[in-house]
Amino acid sequence: MSILLVDRKFDRFEDVTPEVLRAEKIKLLLCDLDNTLTERLSSEPVEGLEEWIKDVKSAGVELVIVSNNIFKKRVQSFSEPYGIRCVWWAKKPLSTHLTRTRKELKIAKKNTAMLGDKYSTDLLAAKFAGIRAWKVEHRKSYLKDQQK
Repeated sequence: MSILLVDRKFDRFEDVTPEVLRAEKIKLLLCDLDNTLTERLSSEPVEGLEEWIKDVKSAGVELVIVSNNIFKKRVQSFSEPYGIRCVWWAKKPLSTHLTRTRKELKIAKKNTAMLGDKYSTDLLAAKFAGIRAWKVEHRKSYLKDQQK
């Protein structure tokens, strides 16, 4: 597993289905917030997010938002309505918060993945933590491409 390569690529978070999670034996999915699950600094969830979160949870996967956003209220107000944990000001690419969260939940590295849009923060943090690095397209770029 090279530190320079992502483990899987997806066009959007919705492509990470319960079937994919089961096939990969994922029990913990750590997710970036801005540009991964929603557009940067948006307070509104993108269409399909609520259903996707329900699907992930129904697959028996713990979902945790891990954001570099320094505003606790922003990250909490986004995650609380869905009943999911969150970490703000995670300081990615440092892997400290990814590892701490995984250990608190008692989930093995091999059953953990980090889903994010940015190699220099999200995916590098995953590599440093020894977990799978799953890349999605930058949310705004993806939405623009779909409108063409």
